Amino acid sequence: MTDAQLKEFKERLENNLKDLEERIQHREEFNTNELSQYDNHPGDNATQLFDKERGLAITEFKQEEIDDTRAALQAIEDGTYGKCAVCGREIQYDRLDILPTALTCIDHADQQPDMNTRPGEEDIMEPMTDQPVEKEDDRLRDFNNSFEEVEDFGSSDTPQDQPNEDQENFYDDNDTNRDQ
Repeated sequence: MTDAQLKEFKERLENNLKDLEERIQHREEFNTNELSQYDNHPGDNATQLFDKERGLAITEFKQEEIDDTRAALQAIEDGTYGKCAVCGREIQYDRLDILPTALTCIDHADQQPDMNTRPGEEDIMEPMTDQPVEKEDDRLRDFNNSFEEVEDFGSSDTPQDQPNEDQENFYDDNDTNRDQ
């Protein structure tokens, strides 16, 4: 890598760092001044929660970008920028041009998706009524599948959602006890 290329990458990284630091300082905060959420619609509460979580995720992503940019600038100062941190070979110019924060060659880049980590929600999700759990309190168990009762009021199996069905006699064929 030539001195001119190294200087160009340093300028790009410094400008990127400055931009990221400005954006992380001016992030939008989602605060609520209400003492109680009781009178709010659940959809509004969910939207606020989603916006807050999205903002936190974006801030975390920006912070990771800042850390990567600082590490690349430190590599320039140390004289190791442009060389793979694992094998020491020179990183291709095209790779650095696309990803100036790269500190490894393409052979040592993390290219495998994490297929073992599961979402945290799975640790706290409650069981379905159809699948009993050994330590579950029997007073909480709904031994009837309540969805069947709810489904009587409509689902995606209603006549308008069934192609090529006789609309007039749909319920007569499927549910003879509906009028009771």
